[in-house]
Amino acid sequence: MKLPLGEPGKPLDKQNPFYFGFLVTAGALIAFTVLRALASASQVFLIIIVAFFLAAGLNPAVLILQKKGLDRKKSVAIIIATVLIFFVLLIWLVIPPAVTQISNFIKSLPNLVKELNRNHLFHSLDHKYGIVSSLQKNLNNVSLRNTFISHAFGGVIGVGKAVISLTFSILALTVLTLYFLITLPSLTKTIYGFIPKSRRERVSALSDEIIYRIGSFVGGQATVAIIAGIFITLLSLTLRIPYSFALGMVVLVCGLIPLIGHFLGITVVTLVALARSPITALIAFLAYLVYVQIENYLIMPKIMRKSLSIPGIVTILAAMLGTSLLGPIGGLLSVPIAAAVLLIVNEVVLPKSERS
Repeated sequence: MKLPLGEPGKPLDKQNPFYFGFLVTAGALIAFTVLRALASASQVFLIIIVAFFLAAGLNPAVLILQKKGLDRKKSVAIIIATVLIFFVLLIWLVIPPAVTQISNFIKSLPNLVKELNRNHLFHSLDHKYGIVSSLQKNLNNVSLRNTFISHAFGGVIGVGKAVISLTFSILALTVLTLYFLITLPSLTKTIYGFIPKSRRERVSALSDEIIYRIGSFVGGQATVAIIAGIFITLLSLTLRIPYSFALGMVVLVCGLIPLIGHFLGITVVTLVALARSPITALIAFLAYLVYVQIENYLIMPKIMRKSLSIPGIVTILAAMLGTSLLGPIGGLLSVPIAAAVLLIVNEVVLPKSERS
């Protein structure tokens, strides 16, 4: 029977070296193009990942309200309203004094360095290594020349671009977080539809557990960081350490970073307190150290008792790798990702090895 569009030709010889070379070259070009595209859009992918993690962090609260009889839209609306009220109160009560104190703190850094240089311990370190003298020189240069912003952002145009980029990132992050939070069940259901039916139930159960663990970790880490910030603010006010609100904000941000966050926080708090007096610095250091132990053994286990259970070495390696790749955000995201990988290993890889 003659075909209307002609007879098909002979199939290509897949053993031909030219055929193999063409496939390899085409595959390499496609892979290179895709990697370049991903690299150029890395900021967009980072915003998407962070938005998903934030949505997952708010999702457990939404599920709690749903268990009490509310539908998802009302639950999401209540959670969003609560978060907005919290941020309004934060901006109204904390941000103005914190911004003022941070500005004063930056302006007084040269004087703080001078006070540190008068301390016997730091004076000996400065005499041996020149650490304080070098820091003081750099701070004086920044203060006298007023070129920090220009060097950091590339002048007025650079500052404008940075502000526009930051504004766009915040808006995109907010919109994506709300979208993921509202459509998370339907979005996951759509994704699960692409999985073969024989494995769909198993994959969906594992994926839902991973999302729950990520959400529990993000929400728990934020709660612990807020508690740490409040504690340091109250401690600073009690000891009359300057810049108490600024120190509380610094510790809150540092508390979001696993593994090394409190190391950075205790360093900043101790140095600022040392500018007041060595006794104040010692008390602040010991109080912060006691709080860290209370957080590790009482607060953290109580908040995250059902969220993550991973070995300490895995936490350390994940935090180090994530921080080296993506900075503080990578350090925050690396621990729940490591927990998800461990869940897959324990539920899929190890049982398969046992059956083989």
